[in-house]
Amino acid sequence: MVQLNNVRMVYSSSGTEALNGVSFKVDDGEFVFLVGPSGSGKTTIMKLITGEVNATSGRIIVNDFDMRRIKRRKLPQMRRTLGVIFQDFRLIENMTVYDNVAFAMRVVGASNRQIRKRVPYVLELVGLEGREKRFPNELSGGEQQRVAIARALVNNPRMIVADEPTGNLDPVRSLELMLLFEKINSMGTTIMVVTHEKELVNAFAKRVISIDNGVVIGDGMDGYFGNEA
Repeated sequence: MVQLNNVRMVYSSSGTEALNGVSFKVDDGEFVFLVGPSGSGKTTIMKLITGEVNATSGRIIVNDFDMRRIKRRKLPQMRRTLGVIFQDFRLIENMTVYDNVAFAMRVVGASNRQIRKRVPYVLELVGLEGREKRFPNELSGGEQQRVAIARALVNNPRMIVADEPTGNLDPVRSLELMLLFEKINSMGTTIMVVTHEKELVNAFAKRVISIDNGVVIGDGMDGYFGNEA
């Protein structure tokens, strides 16, 4: 669960007000799009949810952690409840598909037995069975993004946050990726997809939170893009 109450964010380095009184709640098990133009505040919300920055004021709860009061030593514990997916994949080039995913488990102290059991299951879930020994540069863009999804999923997070996950993919691969997110969501994982691709948003009947100029301007099933001409 993610909850923002009257959140304001001013970057001290530049004095830029990125968010001004943002409030919304994402319940466990939901699938939500967070949409808005470049510079609207989407990236700042991502950074607040992952604990990369701290809000100027307001309240932020992420999977039962109070992000305004969380101790630095507790951040790794909080982040294990999240799986974060980036537009540029961020795979380790000299590691195989299997090792890229296994590495995420090793970081949190999983045993070799746990890794051997969990990694093949997650790779099959995202459609990468048979690709275990390949390196990132031997994969298509869509396959690389599936490795990134497997890595985000492998520690069984409560929530997946995907930042422009289809930005480097063609429309067909983008649609395949969103269908995969739907499948993951149907298994109980909360999904938040940050995007500006209106065709993709309109293809799915999901809740859409729309943000512009640091404020929420829409929240519902028809979405920010739903009423555009």
